[in-house]
Amino acid sequence: MMTSHVLEATARGLPSRIRAAQAAIHFPEVQDMLRRLSEYDLGICMPHMHDDLSGNFAPLPPGVMQVESGLKVSFQPVGNLVARAEPFMPVGWTWRNGESVPVAACEMVSAAKTGDPDDVKHKM
Repeated sequence: MMTSHVLEATARGLPSRIRAAQAAIHFPEVQDMLRRLSEYDLGICMPHMHDDLSGNFAPLPPGVMQVESGLKVSFQPVGNLVARAEPFMPVGWTWRNGESVPVAACEMVSAAKTGDPDDVKHKM
């Protein structure tokens, strides 16, 4: 794998859950899952965020979502997204408490603003 040399050099100092996720991508069963997911144009991601002060990696806690809006990424409480006027398209999921939960989303432009219900655009 092309990034294996990067992993070894950068994995030191990561939280244990992040190190475990980085290592798991090399497991045969995870590679099999990745092959199966690719049939649906899906991949594997590592839900994470970064500490505001240090920039260090941190596991993405329940109730927080990675949001891309205006081509910028932020980490927001899920409750904040429900109150917003613009719709969000989930683009990343994880399994929590026995169900699929979105952990990443892109903010979209409302079809009501464009007048075309088939017009799906990312908020710029």
